Amino acid sequence: MTAVRPLQGAYCAVCGEGLHIPMRLDAGGGSNDDVRCLLCQRIDPPFERAVAYGSYEGELRDLIHLLKFQQVRPAAKILGRMLAETMARLEQVMPVGKIAVVPVPLYAGKRAQRGFNQAEMITRAALKRISRPERFALCAGVLLRRRETGSQIGLTRHQRRQNLRGAFAAKDGTQIQKRDVLLIDDVLTTGTTASECARVLLRAGAARVWVATVARTLKIFDVIALPEIPAEEDWDEGPEGTDQRLRDQCLGDQCLRDQRLAGHG
Repeated sequence: MTAVRPLQGAYCAVCGEGLHIPMRLDAGGGSNDDVRCLLCQRIDPPFERAVAYGSYEGELRDLIHLLKFQQVRPAAKILGRMLAETMARLEQVMPVGKIAVVPVPLYAGKRAQRGFNQAEMITRAALKRISRPERFALCAGVLLRRRETGSQIGLTRHQRRQNLRGAFAAKDGTQIQKRDVLLIDDVLTTGTTASECARVLLRAGAARVWVATVARTLKIFDVIALPEIPAEEDWDEGPEGTDQRLRDQCLGDQCLRDQRLAGHG
């Protein structure tokens, strides 16, 4: 796994998306750690920050597929090491106190077919390697996936959101009341799943939600010109719908990219 390396470069301080920072700004000598992408400048996502170990391509993608689709369970230990490094980096900016760790759940039927939830398996492996395990408490039963959502490959962000609406529920909110929650998944693509889970966790009483994944797909965004705001009559009703429609319009259709990401569950 020597070819799998951590992400390098400039990334949004909130959603973790790749950034293109013009040389005239990058040459100023300051830190880019607090720079936001255009979308996060305009709209705050429901989570505080999303971080990932590496890019969802090459050997890292192959390793995730070995675990998910060929049931090569030893791959979880390698992915867990990567996730542990990511969690340790994120822990440095999280508030003090015990952190509730919540893996993104699978639908019961898919879990039975696969034999495990890869997000939970990777999380357990990571918690065995984390330098400060006393800060983290695994809360695998908090979130429930109420229905099978099917493949999201080829869907736009708006279609993904509609596909996931109501798919998650809080099964036991007592474990996360007024606590910071670290949501774990194997891959972050558009962030739709993470955002939907974060909304459910916040409604269930979580103080804040943070996101850590082993891998993520990357789209490089500019950080200068803000996107044009759509006309008010084009927005969904309500503040949440408005924010999501603006995010959908600003990011555009990701069908062509998603069709190359075969197998992301």
